[in-house]
Amino acid sequence: MAGNLSFDELKTAAGSGDIDTVLVCCVDMQGRLMGKRFHVQNFIESSHEETHCCNYILATDLEMATPDGYATTSWQAGYGDYVMKPDLSTLRRIPWLEGTAMVLCDLLDHHNHEPVPQSPRQILKVQIARLKDLGYEAMMATELEFFLFEQSFRELAQSGYRELTPISAYNEDYHILQTTKEEGVMRPVRNHLFAAGIPVENTKGEAETGQEELNIRYAEALDCADHHTIAKHAVKEIAWAQGRSVTFLPKWHPQKVGSSSHVHMSLWAGKTPVFRDENAAHGMSELMRHFMAGLIEYAADYTCFLAPYVNSYKRFMKGTFAPTRTVWSVDNRTAGFRLCGENSKAVRVECRIGGSDMNPYLAQAALLAAGIKGIEDKLDLAPPTGGDVYENAEAKHIPSTLRAAIETLRASAMLRAAMGDAVVDHYVRCAEWEQEEFDKAVTDWEIARGFERA
Repeated sequence: MAGNLSFDELKTAAGSGDIDTVLVCCVDMQGRLMGKRFHVQNFIESSHEETHCCNYILATDLEMATPDGYATTSWQAGYGDYVMKPDLSTLRRIPWLEGTAMVLCDLLDHHNHEPVPQSPRQILKVQIARLKDLGYEAMMATELEFFLFEQSFRELAQSGYRELTPISAYNEDYHILQTTKEEGVMRPVRNHLFAAGIPVENTKGEAETGQEELNIRYAEALDCADHHTIAKHAVKEIAWAQGRSVTFLPKWHPQKVGSSSHVHMSLWAGKTPVFRDENAAHGMSELMRHFMAGLIEYAADYTCFLAPYVNSYKRFMKGTFAPTRTVWSVDNRTAGFRLCGENSKAVRVECRIGGSDMNPYLAQAALLAAGIKGIEDKLDLAPPTGGDVYENAEAKHIPSTLRAAIETLRASAMLRAAMGDAVVDHYVRCAEWEQEEFDKAVTDWEIARGFERA
């Protein structure tokens, strides 16, 4: 299921006055929705074909600064245009905004109308096509974890983010009483997203004060990434409308557990789940074993796509349900990869490395690229690791800093072959800039520690 509004239905809704605005959106490097608000009549008459945006949209940071070092665009090149090409299959109502619909766009080169290789949606499409050439399609699901705060975004910004009060005072994992108190935000999240065509399954309290989890039903890979991106955007807007705020920052407090975005994966051939072999150990087919071996072999290569910021790496701490090592286990949440649905038709692999700040298109594309490589090379899967994986000295570490992850991404022959040098170099530069900006910062910790005693 993609969008839930046909172009003809949009025309009818426009004629009745039910819809007057269309959000025409693309996805930037950070996984955010960027774009324009169109009057519905203009969209119907012409802009449903295409519109334009500055090509710096794929060469900025979280602050919308324009770093140098990108091959695609620069001050010297004059910052030209990309074509935003609406994918009308993603057209949907946005129930939490009055009279509004949304459509997602693909980014095309302004001169030749070819897809822009560095566009997150295109990067995922390339890996989906590679998988299709092998005769498979990926079914994927992502979990969205985030913290909900009592104050509004404006109030927290004005306080310098120093007076953050989570919506609850205790760990609310699976807690019905506490989450009842949060239904003023979470009930509209579930219902509005479902009405927008996002197949929401449930929400729950997570393992910290004020921490929430939103689960969306599995879908084809591109739909999954679209659902994730729209849902993350919706959560922020719905919380804002209720005078609350949320953060998808993976680690907002040193004494609290972080927020993840686990990715569940299985491959299908038509309507047949090909990860399943009821006669094999754990119900895992040989294909699944090769795929998982690729995920594990190349985990360091693609960590930068699952943990894109300096803060992302503060989450990787033992005893927090965030992994530190790249091994697999059978239903064991201390490992980087968890076998779920053992011996059932729902057998799948869960990657637990990704943080709540990941761009789902890039993360899913990188995971698929690694899995495809495992299939192509028929990689052998090591036996599962049991017990407390945090204490397993023989297991390989996940890169522990952004700086280390940048270097494994830069050196990845697998990702360069799967995505192209231009794409890898582009996102290496993106990560380098984040590291450079952090290196210039002076933190509160440094001042408090050394102001008098240094």
